[in-house]
Amino acid sequence: MGQLRKDFLWGGAVAAHQLEGAWQADGKGISVADVMTAGDVNHQRGITDGVQPGHNYPNHEGIDFYHRYPEDIKLFAEMGFKSFRTSIAWTRIFPNGDEAQPNEAGLKFYDDLFDECLKYHIQPVVTLSHFEMPYHLVTEYGGWRNRKVIDFFLNFAETVFKRYRNKVKYWMTFNEINNQANYHSQFALFTNSGLQIQPGEDAEKVMYQAAHYELVASAKAVQIGKQINPDFEIGCMIAMCPIYPLTAKPEDVLKAERAMQTRYWFADVHCHGRYPEWLLQYQKNQHYDLDITADDLKELAAGTVDYIGFSYYMSFATKDKGETTLHYDEEHDLVPNPYVKASEWGWQVDPVGLRYVMNWFNDRYHLPEFIVENGFGAVDHVEADGQIHDPYRIDYLRDHIVQMKKAVEDDGVDLMGYTPRGINDLVSAGTGQMSKRYGFIYVDKNDDGTGTLARSKKDSFYWFQKVIATNGDDLA
Repeated sequence: MGQLRKDFLWGGAVAAHQLEGAWQADGKGISVADVMTAGDVNHQRGITDGVQPGHNYPNHEGIDFYHRYPEDIKLFAEMGFKSFRTSIAWTRIFPNGDEAQPNEAGLKFYDDLFDECLKYHIQPVVTLSHFEMPYHLVTEYGGWRNRKVIDFFLNFAETVFKRYRNKVKYWMTFNEINNQANYHSQFALFTNSGLQIQPGEDAEKVMYQAAHYELVASAKAVQIGKQINPDFEIGCMIAMCPIYPLTAKPEDVLKAERAMQTRYWFADVHCHGRYPEWLLQYQKNQHYDLDITADDLKELAAGTVDYIGFSYYMSFATKDKGETTLHYDEEHDLVPNPYVKASEWGWQVDPVGLRYVMNWFNDRYHLPEFIVENGFGAVDHVEADGQIHDPYRIDYLRDHIVQMKKAVEDDGVDLMGYTPRGINDLVSAGTGQMSKRYGFIYVDKNDDGTGTLARSKKDSFYWFQKVIATNGDDLA
C-alpha cells in the first residue's frame, strides 16, 4: 500500500487577479480580469469595452494582497503550508503584453513575494497564464486567435523563468485551458483566450485555432524553461469535471466517451505531444482549415509536460439524444445526476469522482498528478464573538481527501500535492462575488466592495492545520 509522499505539497491555491488588487500600481497594465464586472449565481459577469465608469470591477481591489502579503503568508505558514499556488500577473511584467522590455517594479514584487514564501519554507507553485492576459492583446491582436501572441507569451515566460530560476521550481503554463471546450460560453473564451466572437464567425473553429496556438506556446515554454533550469517541473493545468453516462445504455456510454474526449483532448496534446485521431477526423469533417504547421507539430512533441495539474470541484453527466452524428456540446448536453447533491451554486458535489479522475489520468498519461484546486464555495457567517464556523467546508474537504488518499494508497497514483482553492476568501472567478467564500481565512469584504479587509481564522483553518501536521492521517 502506498502512502502520501513525505515531501507532499500541502498548501492552497489562488490567482493573482482574484486577490492582489492594486490593479494600476507600479506600472501594472489592464488585464482581461480588470474589465469584468461583478455577477452572481443568476447573472454572468459582464465584460465591458475597457474600464468604464459606474461599474463594479471587484478584481481592481481584490483583497489587497499586493500590500498585505506578508501578513497573509505568515498565516499560511501558521497553517503549515508546504506550497502556495499563485500566478504571475502578466500585466505587472509586460503591461500591454507586446513590449520588448519588462517592468522592473512588477518583477520586484514577485521577487519579494517568493522570498517571503521561501522564508517560511513554502514552495511557490506558479501558473503563467491564469485568466489575466493583457487586455491590449485582445483589442490590438484579437487575443489568442493571433499567432503573434505566441511570441509575446514566450517573452513573458522566458523573462520570469530567468528571473525566478532559483526561487520557483514548480510551474504550470495555462490555467484550465480546456474550459473553452464550451465554446458557447463567451466568458470561457474571453477569460481563457481573450476571444470575442464576431457576427458570422464559427466560435468552435476560432476556439480550436486559439487553443492550438496556446498549446504550441505551452510546448515551447516547457522547452525554454528546461534550458534555463533543468530542475524545473513544468505541468499543464486541466479543469477536470468527469462526465458520466446517465445510464448503462450503450448509446449513453458512447456519448459520455465523446464528452470526455471533447473536454480533455487538451491534456492529450500536453502529455502525449500530439492530437488524438478522433479530433483530427472531426476537424476534417467540419472542413476546418486551421493554421497548424509541421513545425508546430514538432514543437508539441518536444514540449510535453512533467506532471498534470488539475482542478476538481464537481462531476457532470450526459445522455444520448438520438443524434445521427456522435457529438458533445457542453452547453446543451449535460443532465442532472440523481446520485449526487448540488451546492447552492448548482455544482454537483462528488468526492468519489476525485478518485475516479485520478485513476483516469493515471491510466491515460502515466504522469505524476497535482490537485491544484478543490474547494467549496459557501456563504459564511461571523458570530457575535467573532468566530466563523464552517463545518460544511471541512466536510467537503475531508470527503475529498479521503478519496484522494484511496487513489494513492489503494490505486498507486503518484500524487505530488494538494492545494485547495482559496486560502483567504477572494473574488470568485466565475461570479465576481466575495460572498461565495472558499477560504480558511475570512476576509471582511462584501460584494459591493465595502469592508475593512481584516483577516480572521475560520474553524477550517485549525482543521487543515492539523491535517497538514499529520500528513493527512488525522482528518477528524
